[in-house]
Amino acid sequence: MALRVVLADDNYLVRQGVAALLAEAEDVDVVGVVGEPRALVELVAAEHPDAVLTDIRMPPTFTIEGIEAARRIRAAHPDIGVVVLSQYVEGTYPFELLQDGVAGLGYLLKDRVSDVDELVRALHEVARGGSALDPRVVEGLVARRATEARSPLAVLTEREHEVLQAMATGRNNTAIAKSLFMSERAVEKHIGSVFQKLGVAEEQDVNRRVVAVLTFLEATASA
Repeated sequence: MALRVVLADDNYLVRQGVAALLAEAEDVDVVGVVGEPRALVELVAAEHPDAVLTDIRMPPTFTIEGIEAARRIRAAHPDIGVVVLSQYVEGTYPFELLQDGVAGLGYLLKDRVSDVDELVRALHEVARGGSALDPRVVEGLVARRATEARSPLAVLTEREHEVLQAMATGRNNTAIAKSLFMSERAVEKHIGSVFQKLGVAEEQDVNRRVVAVLTFLEATASA
C-alpha cells in the first residue's frame, strides 16, 4: 500500500515541484498540498495521512510555523510522522523541533529534496515511528550540546538563567522582580546563587553584576 503524504510549503513553485517529485515514487501518494500551517493541521485531521512533509517558515510570521505545526500534529496524531524541510543546518530550528524527542520526526535540508529516494525513505521512517535526521544536522546538534556543556551558564537553573538574562538588559532588582513576577527577595536570592556559581561572589557588588552580565553575553554570543 502506498504511503499517504500531505505536503506544506508557502512557496507555490516549491510545493508543486516537491509534489511532482514525490509523484514519481511508486509507493507514495500525495493526498493534499497546502501553503500555510492552519490549512496543514486541518488537512491532516481530515485526511489522516501516514506522513507529513512541511517547510519551517510559513505565514504569518515566517519563523517556526512548520515546527509548531509538527508539534500539534504529533500531539494530536502520534501515529503520523512529520518531516520538516529546512535550509538551516545550525541554530535553534533543529533543537526546537527535537527537544522533546525524535520519535516520528525528521529534519532534512532542502538540498536533499532532489534525492527522491532519500526523501521517500525519510517519510517511511517517520511513518513507522522512527526518526530521519540529516547528517549535517546531527553534527550541528552535537556541536551545540558540546558548546552548552562547556558554557559557564550550564550550572545555572532555568530561573537563575532568566534572572541573569534580565540583569543583562540593565534592569535593577525591582524591575527584574516585576518582569519575572517574583518578589525582590527571591530575585536577590537567585542573583546571589548566580554570583556563587559563576565564581564572582567575592567581588564588590557593582563588579559582580558587570562580570556576571559579561559572562552571560560571551556565552550566549558563542552558542
